[in-house]
Amino acid sequence: MVHNIAAELAPPQQREPSGRGRAALAIDFWPREIPEDTRVCPYTLITFDGEVTRGVLYAPAGGSDTVFCLMHPRQDLRQHPIIPDILAAGDAVWAQTSRDVGNDLRLVHENTLLDVAAGVELLRQLNYSRVVLVGHSGGSGLYAYYTEQAQTPPAMRIARTPGGAPTKLGEAPMPAPDALVLIAPHPGQGKLLLAAIDASVTDENDPFSVDPELDPFDPRNGFASAEEGGSQYSESFVSAYRAAQVQRVARIDERARELIDEQLAGRKKIKAGTATRDDRRRSILTPIITTYRTDADLRCTDLHLDPSDRPYGSVISAKPSVSNYGVSGFGRLATPEAWLSTWSGLSSNASVARSLTGVTVPALIVEFTGDTSVFPSDIDAAIGAAAGDVTRYRIRADHFGRPLAKGDPPGMPLAGAEITRWVKERLSQ
Repeated sequence: MVHNIAAELAPPQQREPSGRGRAALAIDFWPREIPEDTRVCPYTLITFDGEVTRGVLYAPAGGSDTVFCLMHPRQDLRQHPIIPDILAAGDAVWAQTSRDVGNDLRLVHENTLLDVAAGVELLRQLNYSRVVLVGHSGGSGLYAYYTEQAQTPPAMRIARTPGGAPTKLGEAPMPAPDALVLIAPHPGQGKLLLAAIDASVTDENDPFSVDPELDPFDPRNGFASAEEGGSQYSESFVSAYRAAQVQRVARIDERARELIDEQLAGRKKIKAGTATRDDRRRSILTPIITTYRTDADLRCTDLHLDPSDRPYGSVISAKPSVSNYGVSGFGRLATPEAWLSTWSGLSSNASVARSLTGVTVPALIVEFTGDTSVFPSDIDAAIGAAAGDVTRYRIRADHFGRPLAKGDPPGMPLAGAEITRWVKERLSQ
């Protein structure tokens, strides 16, 4: 179902982006502008499962049969900085928000695929013959997952979420795109967190608990600040730390499943007619999992690991030793279902490498070489897993396409030029 509310977007707030990780500002195309003759058409869509998702269609005055789609499972990309470049090349842009935009507390990727489907279905109804999905950062895991499922026969699509809830993927129309573009694609939100979660936490209820032998910010383990030349972790510490990260995520996964089972037990008693008042309450109570200290990827302070053009620090902060204890880390609050579907690097289906094993449409990966959350090994793994043809294009920029040094060109216009060129070349064959 489509409702066109036919109103123009408000102009972006006039302010300079500042600070690492300020994603809400970094994905704004101001101070650049879209062409004056662009038609801006907002839409409200009702998904197959009855939820609401919204998007904006930017259509060039001369018309186009190609539309580039932008979406992130958590963030609003309706003013993404690549939009002016795509429009300048003469193509349309569809920028969409998910049902959980701005709040990933209950973000279940299998549900968000239905949001993507509603958008692609609209674009096919509008007679766009070439639909290109462009995932930036976390949008890459979402769009790769959607493309893989859209190319899978309905009866073989994923039937249940990692938490065990039934999906509607086998029933919903899921039109496949014609090409897939991934910009600064971290390996999936769960894989991202698996690499960034602090392995030294010993008690999930105590944010200050620490195993000193695994503390990534203890100089005795190899940590050093940027001013001191950066960390130098030993191979044995890295190996032990990564194993402990897996163990910590596994423990949280186990707790998430226990909470889901407790809720289901109450529902079973209701069906059996044996439920008490507490059983009824338990059947609807949704606990929230709090995960402390999730900005502790060793690669962010030890630039010898997975070397690239990146500076010291994470995508969240130039000082992970401080931000690791702050509120801005990934996956800090989630329902058990959302944890398993989105933030668990062991259970989530929204892994770029996993999804690309089922993607056969042409794919382009744009790698920003100064990225502090996506590393060369992540790109290598994605390309190595891909079933279809993947092109890799490197640009010297940070995760948001911003210059690494004064005098460097911004990366997003370079990405826009390469993406539109690549699509015209590949889809005209």
